[in-house]
Amino acid sequence: MIFQYELKDNSLRVMVPKELDHHSSIDLRSQTDMLLQTYHVKNLVFDFKDTEFMDSSGIGVIMGRYKNIHFLGGTMAVEHVNPRMERMLRMAGVYRLMESREGE
Repeated sequence: MIFQYELKDNSLRVMVPKELDHHSSIDLRSQTDMLLQTYHVKNLVFDFKDTEFMDSSGIGVIMGRYKNIHFLGGTMAVEHVNPRMERMLRMAGVYRLMESREGE
């Protein structure tokens, strides 16, 4: 599966796909980790603009990338989160670890 990313300076924006389930989470995790390591990213943003569905494996991807970026001294945020995704992220405790933005 091919995902969309934007890399600018030390920041990486991950365009979360329409459906982030177990199968797509595996590929998104590995591709994002490769980019984090290759380009020494310090700021990571997950953009949920086009996302309509996410299961617990999607939460796992976000939390795991948070752990990685935090270990490197970086920051992480989520943006363009619809009400359904926001409820899931809030219940998972994501907002205690990172900010939610409207988008840039």
